[in-house]
Parts: sequence; structure tokens; C-alpha cells
Amino acid sequence: MDISSLFLPASILKYFTITSCIELCDIKTKEVFIEVHLEENNVLPDGYNSMDYESKGFYPSKSIQDFPIRGKALYLCIKRRVWRHKSNPSITIKSDYSFIAEGSKLTQELSDFLKGTDRHPSRYNKQYF
Repeated sequence: MDISSLFLPASILKYFTITSCIELCDIKTKEVFIEVHLEENNVLPDGYNSMDYESKGFYPSKSIQDFPIRGKALYLCIKRRVWRHKSNPSITIKSDYSFIAEGSKLTQELSDFLKGTDRHPSRYNKQYF
């Protein structure tokens, strides 16, 4: 068992590879937080033919908040792959993942937890950068 699977959403390591993990401090608030940077694996989404699509880099990174670790906020900085159709470059696709709460910057697990404690998840949609 990989120790990171104890701290990250259940399915994330199936689709992403950790590229770095850094501890930072917000200058204004003096709050220490952790960023885990992840890149999507080079695997075409289900339902598409690898003869028709190729990976062409990444979309800009998105940051989502997950459960704190040892009292520090945890942000997952996720880079998703751009898949481009080989014969029609204007057609691109990306994978759809259920661990990101719809319309939120929180993981689905954290959003569900906050709803269960009568705390509104939007209060926690902070962005430090």
C-alpha cells in the first residue's frame, strides 16, 4: 500500500501521478498549507480509440481543496491532459472525474463531509494563489 493513498481521495492515484508535494505559507494570513501537484496519466479516456486521439500537453492546472493533514489545509493542484483528434485538431476531449464536487473547488468527499456537519462548502472555497 502506498502511504499517499491514505491521505488522498480514493480514486485519484488510479488516474494521476504525484509530481511534487510542498509546504507553503500564505504571506497575508500566515497560514501554512500543503500543495500536492498531480499530472494525469497518459491513458486515453474510456470510449475513445487511441488510433484517433493523441495527448497534446495539459490544460492549465486546477486547484481543489481536500481534507486537512495534521492541521494544515491541503490543496490538490491537478493537471489534466488535452487529448486532440489526429485528423481534426479542433476536436479535443478530457476525462471526467467524480472526485471533484460539481461547481466547487473541493473534493467530493470534503464537500459531502461539510454538508453533513451543516457547514456550507462555499465557505471553504479559498484560493491561496
